[in-house]
Amino acid sequence: MFPSEWFANPERINRLIDIAQSSFPHLVKGALLYSLTLAVVSFAIGLVLAILTALARISGVKLLEGIARTYISIIRGTPMLVQLFIIFYGLPNIGWTLDPIPSAIIGFSLNVGAYGSEIVRAAILSIPKGQWEAAFSIGMSYRQALQRIILPQAARVSIPPLANSFISLVKDTSLAAVILVPEMFRKAQEIAAATYEPLLIYSEAALIYWVICMVLALIQDKIEQRLDRYVAR
Repeated sequence: MFPSEWFANPERINRLIDIAQSSFPHLVKGALLYSLTLAVVSFAIGLVLAILTALARISGVKLLEGIARTYISIIRGTPMLVQLFIIFYGLPNIGWTLDPIPSAIIGFSLNVGAYGSEIVRAAILSIPKGQWEAAFSIGMSYRQALQRIILPQAARVSIPPLANSFISLVKDTSLAAVILVPEMFRKAQEIAAATYEPLLIYSEAALIYWVICMVLALIQDKIEQRLDRYVAR
């Protein structure tokens, strides 16, 4: 049926409106309860992992550098979908059975940790050595210099790419549908299968993702403005 025929068919238009109205709350619920929650929890865990991995990369200790490089290489060299399948469907073969949500959190956190570590490492290395030397000259230890001088400045540098990673992660949570997490995309699949209106339902889901990402981009701008005070001029 062509779009022009849709507008000439009031019954179909009314049906589409009814489906859109009834499906919208379910999609929003899936986005808020699962998609966003998964993204926030996974990103928080992944960010800690990213900082630890970045510090291991610049530690000068060969063993730590090797472990960090191997971890990053494995995660960056394999699709996230495959990683989720290994965690959820593969680990039970060796006796480790995880529920869908913990499996998704582990998979997403490992990805944030690997990709985020390169962002954090680059941000730390971008701080001029004079900042380190100035901190040491006033008696600060390595840890104090890192916490009080280097990381606040590195945070400002890394905010844009990390924020982009978080926005990408929000969209990537749709992959959790394949391991049965009832997030927004899986809800959309269920509703589309029941109503036989995939164009309407998936367009509705895309609109919700778009709105969420726009809000996150605005929050990113605000955070960048607040962290500007830490940037050395």
